Amino acid sequence: MWRVVLARMRQGHRTSDFPDAAPVMPDRFRGLPVLDPARCAEGCRACVEACPTGAISEPLALDLGKCLFCSDCTDACPTGAVAFTTEHRLSARHRDDLIVRGEVATRVRTLEATTRRLFQRSLKLRQVSAGGCNGCESDLNVLGTVVFDLGRFGIQFVASPRHADGLVITGPVTENMKLALEKTYAAVPPPKIVIAVGACAISGGPYIGHQPEAHDGANSVVPVDLYIPGCPPHPVTILDGLLTMLGRLGPDRLGTKSP
Repeated sequence: MWRVVLARMRQGHRTSDFPDAAPVMPDRFRGLPVLDPARCAEGCRACVEACPTGAISEPLALDLGKCLFCSDCTDACPTGAVAFTTEHRLSARHRDDLIVRGEVATRVRTLEATTRRLFQRSLKLRQVSAGGCNGCESDLNVLGTVVFDLGRFGIQFVASPRHADGLVITGPVTENMKLALEKTYAAVPPPKIVIAVGACAISGGPYIGHQPEAHDGANSVVPVDLYIPGCPPHPVTILDGLLTMLGRLGPDRLGTKSP
């Protein structure tokens, strides 16, 4: 007994200070990309051709929903027109808001007032792996550990869709999981929300266009209320998207409530 108490005292406080303090992301973390079209050489398509998922288009724009954050574009670009920052805030409520042009940062919007009042303090989610590789699933699982402690915000994962307020979907929605996803969505009582986590769930990721084996993401089957990009997204990115959607974070994203 005393050994356990002493070990706990030596370990100290393990839970992250986020959202009361800004997270410290590792230098090698690839977050929100910054584009500088002025640096593009005339006729250069190096980054467009290097992207494995077609996330980069002309004139210079980058679709976070397709991006694997693999750095192939930055390696190929001879002028540094594309660069990744350590900015963890990537989520968006609408698919079009994931398109990055110039230096415009993506900002997630909160739920409508009526829905937010229902879910702001208590949100139960059923996770559906619709053909995922376990990358996004692993980072969702990490949110339940002592470091992130998702439960302190009133957000929990539940076993049954009938006990859930919404779905968290990972994976490109394979043909074998399409019907299962439709049935799970139907089993969640309204009003309900749907969250797509990771490039596969948003656009199909590396499986884009592989019909009928994959269906290019969740919104091809069910309506999506929140998109959280990444391959996989960092747990802080997921947590930031959830809390901002619920109005738990203000414009500065550090714990103040949105108006």
